[in-house]
Amino acid sequence: MHCCMDLVSYLSYGIILLGIWHLCQDKRVQTSYGRHMKLSTQTRTIPAKLAWFVQGMACLMILLLLLLTQHKPSTMGKYLLLGMFGIHYFHRTFIYSLLTRGQAFPLCVMVRGSMFCTLNSFVQGHYLLHCAEFEDRWSADYRFKIGCVMFYVGMAINIHSDFILRNLRKSGEVLYKIPRGGLFEYVSSANYFGEIVEWFGFAIATWSLSALSFAVFSLCFVGPRAYYHHRFYIEKFRDYPKSRKALIPFIC
Repeated sequence: MHCCMDLVSYLSYGIILLGIWHLCQDKRVQTSYGRHMKLSTQTRTIPAKLAWFVQGMACLMILLLLLLTQHKPSTMGKYLLLGMFGIHYFHRTFIYSLLTRGQAFPLCVMVRGSMFCTLNSFVQGHYLLHCAEFEDRWSADYRFKIGCVMFYVGMAINIHSDFILRNLRKSGEVLYKIPRGGLFEYVSSANYFGEIVEWFGFAIATWSLSALSFAVFSLCFVGPRAYYHHRFYIEKFRDYPKSRKALIPFIC
């Protein structure tokens, strides 16, 4: 497959605009799934485990197809960067989806999420495999090193925070509790903070518009959600720690 750089650029700008649209529609988006969800009797839902699996699998399948269409050998830098993107969705598909105890997803939300994952995986994968030109010494570049550290630190925060949330209640319980431990001592949405750090690290490591667009979209999408979570905790628990911020430690 030949590089379609113009297409990658247009789609990247589209992802950024989609993120901005989510900011403008944030209240509607936040109530579409999860704890803020407001379902009608006609809403069709799908188990959370299956929803996360399908969305993650969509990403992995696109990456696999792009790998099969590659005709020229890639540098180690490309594979390292593609591996960073792939390992996140491998975890989401085969580990997180099996462990999650989240509420059922509206079917339409899962479909939209799968469509976005497919689009984004094409943009990231096509750019890295068919368009990007990394020198052999790219892995020694300070951007690659800083980005990798940010990515894996963010991923560790995200996974650890999900572990804390998952163990707040036993299977079948519906009561909400105050999360404690890790970065939850500083922010209400440590899992979202970790994910944002992940994708901005990925953007720095790849130094590309395509990766930056996904980082911006992630911030626009989960940032408002972190605010709603923070407000939910404050309204529900009188003893909620006043020192905690919504998303970024010590800042906001």
